Amino acid sequence: MTVEHDGDKMAEETSHLHIIDSREESTVRYHDRSSGSRRIVNNETSAQNITAKFRSAASCSGLLPPYLKALIADIITALKTGQLVKDAYFTLFEAVGALEIMDPKMDSGYLAPGETLDDDYDVLRHLEPEEVIGIMDQLICFEMAWHKGHPLSQSLFTSSYIDKLLWPEPKVLRDASFVRDGRTASENQLLHLVLRGYCLALLKTCDFVHGTIVKEHYYEEEDFVSNLYHRNLLSNFEAADIESLLEDSIAYIGREELKTREIRTALASRLEFRKAFLLAVKPKVILHGLDPSTLWDSCLQLLPKLLSTKNLGVAVNTSFSSKIQRRLASSVPPRPIVEIGFDESYLYLTQLCQNGKEVHRVSNHPDGGNWMNFVMSFQSRTPLPSVYIRCLLQSLIEDEVRNEGVTSIKRFVFNDLGQIVLPANMLIDPANDLVEAPHDPRFQIARKMEAFVLRAAEFYLEIFRALCMNRSRMRRMLCHLILDWDGLQLDAEVLDIELRFNTKEEPMRQTAIANEEMWSFPLSSWAYYHKLHQMEWIVQLGFELDIYQPDELGGMYWYLQHLASTRLQHLERIRMFTTRAFGRISKPTSKTSAAFGRSFSFLDFAVLEASAIQSFADGLSCLYSFLTYLNLLPSSFQPFPYSTQSLRYSLRMRPFLPLSLPEVPSYPEFSSLVSLRTPETTDVQDSNASKDEIKEQVLSILDVADQAMKAARKEWDAISKTDPQTARCLGCEDWWKASIRNVVRACIAGNIAVATAKKGLMAPSGNDRNITDVLRVELPEKEKRYHAWWIVPSISVQ
Repeated sequence: MTVEHDGDKMAEETSHLHIIDSREESTVRYHDRSSGSRRIVNNETSAQNITAKFRSAASCSGLLPPYLKALIADIITALKTGQLVKDAYFTLFEAVGALEIMDPKMDSGYLAPGETLDDDYDVLRHLEPEEVIGIMDQLICFEMAWHKGHPLSQSLFTSSYIDKLLWPEPKVLRDASFVRDGRTASENQLLHLVLRGYCLALLKTCDFVHGTIVKEHYYEEEDFVSNLYHRNLLSNFEAADIESLLEDSIAYIGREELKTREIRTALASRLEFRKAFLLAVKPKVILHGLDPSTLWDSCLQLLPKLLSTKNLGVAVNTSFSSKIQRRLASSVPPRPIVEIGFDESYLYLTQLCQNGKEVHRVSNHPDGGNWMNFVMSFQSRTPLPSVYIRCLLQSLIEDEVRNEGVTSIKRFVFNDLGQIVLPANMLIDPANDLVEAPHDPRFQIARKMEAFVLRAAEFYLEIFRALCMNRSRMRRMLCHLILDWDGLQLDAEVLDIELRFNTKEEPMRQTAIANEEMWSFPLSSWAYYHKLHQMEWIVQLGFELDIYQPDELGGMYWYLQHLASTRLQHLERIRMFTTRAFGRISKPTSKTSAAFGRSFSFLDFAVLEASAIQSFADGLSCLYSFLTYLNLLPSSFQPFPYSTQSLRYSLRMRPFLPLSLPEVPSYPEFSSLVSLRTPETTDVQDSNASKDEIKEQVLSILDVADQAMKAARKEWDAISKTDPQTARCLGCEDWWKASIRNVVRACIAGNIAVATAKKGLMAPSGNDRNITDVLRVELPEKEKRYHAWWIVPSISVQ
């Protein structure tokens, strides 16, 4: 090691040297060459002597004296475990940094023998048309890798051509060229016009995509990496100027004599696609009236040409280098380039364009119920739409809701309130906003309802944000969101009581319960309905994500039918008050009749849907209880040495425990309710009951499951025949109907499973065979299920 130091500076820096020892008493041995003897000293003396030696050496200017090098080497060998010679100002951060030095996995400046610091690829080299096609295809692959969640430092920013365009940062579009160091540009128009125009359009496309994503809700490094590493994706330049460059490039390809017609077609199709893709991802505010669906459709029409001509391109792998990462502003060590094949990128790009075309359907039917079904159906597609498409969906909904400020938000929430609990009600009458007299009840109603709507709208929009996440994050966000809705429900109860005095509401009296008074609580009922719906989604997403163990499926399907039953009862209560409100109107107008008609239509469908969920969940709960009783379910993770049934139940119910309503059953209550379907003895082998008694018990369970499955199939069949207006699935009726058909198929599979189980039980068997030897059960993987939320076991007779 050679160290050049100023003498005074070295003396100053070495004055802070200390020896730190983890033990109370220890000695340090070092060889003093001045006396030629080896001495043993304690820590304090050693520190003083070492400091003195360094100060003595520091008085000599120039290189470190050879004897001091040997002294340091002796000290190092003499130090025992637990001792450290350090400067007082040598911090932990510097220590960790020192450990990273010369580690090729951590040190971005590390160079292997013979390796240069910068990449030596010449971006001005002559390119053949086949090489230009190959580079374009490679850039598409890296662009899709970025869309998939990989950072730009491992994808697009590894291109020497992209790096040359972006650094140094261009001030005008003319500066964004491959000639940045004073060199003379060649006459190769394929490079300076075609490839440059293509790269600039790609960067501007990424700029629009990046801007759309970062404005919405997403999870950094889980869905998308937004880091630009202090590079600017041409955000200061107009897209029209870049489109003009693309048009010039297309015109050049059209008139230039190239090798073959196929090469000309390949280059032209890639330039045309890049132009169409740039237009498609433009924010809606600068589309100037163009139909986004048409633009995405143009991309889809050009994609087959890219696939058919991919073999014409010649990859230029040397134009991509991980060394470029050393010039990026990043705190992470160098990482390898992410490479995905063209076929995989093409498939992902096709799905992105198809989803981009279809996502704009949401703007055609601006209604909360339609949007809810649209987002749920859109997000349940396999594979899941990309993060850009999901953020675009958030942006479209936000723009529709906030288009006219407070007025638009109020109308959005009022439409949902009117459809569920307040059809043609004075609480949501727009004329209330025109009243200016403070003593008028309508003025008080308008003031209180506006305060409620502004708060409820945020929670309502948060549902759509949660539904636009990936499936795991969706469930997690809903678990937090139901707490907000629970608080909103409690506050709405107080507001309902206050509004009674303004609306002169009269209670409904139940003669069956000692003339007890019943109040409608419309705002609280609305909040409670949405909270129950979200609770059902949380449980159903648990099935989709395989959160529950096989032996928990029976209990969780029971809890799902419990939630659906609670929502069903709540809907019946809402319908009862809606019917009373309509009956009190002596001469309803056509507008009033239409409002109540929409409300009754929604309530009838919601009751049918809740009943169908309850029946199917009840049937599966009985079926899994039967399988659990016979020990037929796979138990890959059993036994659980650190778990009990009560602890696992508490874990599954944790999202719902803080809620005021509905109350979560205690574990003894839950256990007793679930055990109504199974005897207390769950081990068939240890049971003292005879085979006939066991057969009779399990057949009774299967009878209940059979009846529930048949009812569920009829109800889901009825749902599948509902018109899109009633089902509130306008704009997504094809996806929604396909999902319902899959649920019907799952019901049929459930009926078959119950029938097979009965057949296996009734089949004659020898005395040496147990019931568990007759039936074989398999749980389908997620990809093989008819519907991700309904896990129907496959049962066969051995």
